[in-house]
Amino acid sequence: MPKMKTNSGAKKRFMLTGSGKIKRKHAYLRHILTKKTTKQKRNLSHSALVHESNEKQILNLLVK
Repeated sequence: MPKMKTNSGAKKRFMLTGSGKIKRKHAYLRHILTKKTTKQKRNLSHSALVHESNEKQILNLLVK
């Protein structure tokens, strides 16, 4: 049986931290930025952690 492939899209979007948590980027920062406030854009630029309830699903895509 062939090896299982990881999900290429998930590989580009998520990153594992040293403690095993999953880092992600915020959405809504690609276009239509003129109507968003500077504060909103600044806060969206920081990375965030994937919620505990979705961690298992993301790990399933990354580690196969």
